[in-house]
Amino acid sequence: MNKITKTAIAVAALISAPAFAGYEVKLDDNQKLTFGGFFKADVRHTNGDQAARDFWIGTSTYAEDTHQTTINARESRFNVKYQNGDVTGFLEYDFYGSDGNSKVSSSYDPRMRHAFIKYKNWTVGQTWSTFMPLGSIADALDFGGAHVGQVFVRQGQVRYTTGGLELAIENPSEDNGHNQAIPDLVGRYTFKGDWGQVAVAGLARTFDNDGDVTKADGVQFAYSLYGKIKTFGKDDFRFAYNGGAAGRYVSPGHNANDMVDANGDLKETVAYTVAYRHFWTDTLRSSIYYGHSEVENFYGEGLDSDRSHIAINLIKQLNKQLSVGVEYGNYDADINATEQADSDYLQVSVKYVL
Repeated sequence: MNKITKTAIAVAALISAPAFAGYEVKLDDNQKLTFGGFFKADVRHTNGDQAARDFWIGTSTYAEDTHQTTINARESRFNVKYQNGDVTGFLEYDFYGSDGNSKVSSSYDPRMRHAFIKYKNWTVGQTWSTFMPLGSIADALDFGGAHVGQVFVRQGQVRYTTGGLELAIENPSEDNGHNQAIPDLVGRYTFKGDWGQVAVAGLARTFDNDGDVTKADGVQFAYSLYGKIKTFGKDDFRFAYNGGAAGRYVSPGHNANDMVDANGDLKETVAYTVAYRHFWTDTLRSSIYYGHSEVENFYGEGLDSDRSHIAINLIKQLNKQLSVGVEYGNYDADINATEQADSDYLQVSVKYVL
């Protein structure tokens, strides 16, 4: 089958497919394209002393007497997967590339989430870090759930997978202003069964501070333990615990600049999440989740920094592809070494999955 015919088939499928329907286009006996993603609209009200955000992360911004309502569809995303025998290429975008201009057109830029190639046991390109516990993330309306307590990183990498073992070299941080010539090293092993899954992961990062004692130096280690356990019926319990010198990997924004102690070691971070999902009926479910992170000596000796996020939601599955839900939660974080501030939020979301 020539390229023109292949293109014609793909275009015909695009035109004739029902609006927003997910579909697969077979190009020949060995090749196919799969289109996917979802549309998601969020109505969100924030009230308190932490500045409003589209979703909470590890960054804390104090804004006294915040009362803010936003309506956006930026979490919506589109992906395409190309398969040719043992080779798979995957590309995905959403609309968090820039803040755009909400005064006129809300022209939010697309951003690349994933772009990778898989061949047999190998994955090469940008995708979730091998250190990231995807299975433990709560079923949340807030984008990503309790970011404050979990690993959350997408980056370039080369990963080898065999059975439950995954080994990867990943892109080192380029923001510390000094040499980091050795890629980050990640190893993870996942145990799976009818009961669910549990995994352990280790991370090693190598820094050279060129004599600048304010920057990280030497090899820094971090670890993670996480799981998703089936409980009663369709219910499940999810958890993650992260420790060590993870720096930018954990609670995005909390220690993004890889702050160090007097010995040139990354300041220790302890972060964890717990979540329980309950199905009231086959089409009605709820999750309650909590995340917490703490960076030791963040403001100086004996002065730690902490973040927490707690929420509960109710989600109605109207049909296989369409759902609507409401979530109420609270985000709490320190303003400085001695003061805390928090904000409540109420979010209503509608999601249509391709």
